[in-house]
Amino acid sequence: MANVQELQHPLIQHKLTQMRKKETPSHNFQQLCTEISRLMAYEVTKDLETEDVEIETPLMKTMQPEIKEKNLVIVPILRAGIGMVDGFTDIIPTAKIGHIGLYRDPESKEAVEYFLKLPSDVEEREVIIVDPMLATGGSAISAIDSIKKRTDKPIKLVNILAAPEGVAAVQSAHPDVDIYVAKIDEGLNENKYIVPGLGDAGDRLFGTL
Repeated sequence: MANVQELQHPLIQHKLTQMRKKETPSHNFQQLCTEISRLMAYEVTKDLETEDVEIETPLMKTMQPEIKEKNLVIVPILRAGIGMVDGFTDIIPTAKIGHIGLYRDPESKEAVEYFLKLPSDVEEREVIIVDPMLATGGSAISAIDSIKKRTDKPIKLVNILAAPEGVAAVQSAHPDVDIYVAKIDEGLNENKYIVPGLGDAGDRLFGTL
């Protein structure tokens, strides 16, 4: 089964509490989303491959580790996933960015892909899918399905909040994909929103409430 890591760092949990508050304005919500993503990125990328390269310090030549050039693709699930990208690229500026757009069919309730753009060398890079919320797991599963058709490199899923139902669904569909979350909440309500949650992440990020 997929490994699930709940990142309980006090800074992450403090900032998440600020995100949850209904009075937090959009610009602060955006900033907090970036800051949490940046903090999570350290843990998510701890196993990045490095290679020894020769450099010259002011004192001598030496072999030292660098992250491999073709390392990562960050793939936000549109639209809310965009809010997490800067947090990752702040510390990994060599990462390339893909995009995947999904919407929920009102009749079937299934996730439908309407947009996908990945770097041409995606098959040479590890993939990190980012989305602030993992609710039912439908969008995440569809995104992973699409990316697996294009690469056999490792895929990680990073969410700020998750519901147990969504975690279980992704684990069942893609047991090889590691999941990183800041917090696993109580569950889903009758409208499939995470509770206690933080509301609609996309609306709060972009001020479209």
